[in-house]
Amino acid sequence: MSSSEEVSWISWFCGLRGNEFFCEVDEEYIQDKFNLTGLSEQVPHYRQALDMILDLEPDDDLDDNPNQGDLIEQAAEMLYGLIHARFILTNRGIAQMVEKYHQGDFGHCPRVYCENQLVLPIGLSDVPGEAMVKLYCPKCQDVYTPKSSRHHHIDGAYFGTSFPHMLFMVHPEYRPKRGPNQFIARLFGFKIHPLAYQLQEQAAASRSRSSTNRARTTKTHYK
Repeated sequence: MSSSEEVSWISWFCGLRGNEFFCEVDEEYIQDKFNLTGLSEQVPHYRQALDMILDLEPDDDLDDNPNQGDLIEQAAEMLYGLIHARFILTNRGIAQMVEKYHQGDFGHCPRVYCENQLVLPIGLSDVPGEAMVKLYCPKCQDVYTPKSSRHHHIDGAYFGTSFPHMLFMVHPEYRPKRGPNQFIARLFGFKIHPLAYQLQEQAAASRSRSSTNRARTTKTHYK
């Protein structure tokens, strides 16, 4: 990224294909050391990564070691993701994510009875490297894998496990009512009783045992 482009690292990162779920964290938030408490122990090359995010001049030795530059770039992405998870729990972060939510940037619920309900990104863990980002539907209150494969590489910890619930706590007016429609399994038009499958499994197990006993009896007879 050249200086003539006048694009910040944060804008560049959020503009990358596959990073549509991210919002732009305010630099003032990142510059407040209190907001970054504990991250220096989680992210390698923390100081250099932070400087990269804030567009500060890199160390001279990075120009002589391109491999080091790649490592710091990766560290910067990880650091920004973890900062992002904290930022979107603030009023300013929620406001940005609400705007993206209403624009449909996160997609829609694939469940038929949710009727294209808008979804929000969520992590299944707050620990980096444990699970990729999922999409939470506030109508059916379930999670789904993003439809596009370009979002499958995003770490779920960069959004955290609390974000959608915090958003709807702050803005309860955006929380949809749970839909009354539920899919009902039917066979020839008749609703299948919950015990039907259990009875069929028991019958199948009984037939399997009978077949095994007959096979053993036949082998004994021919001996």
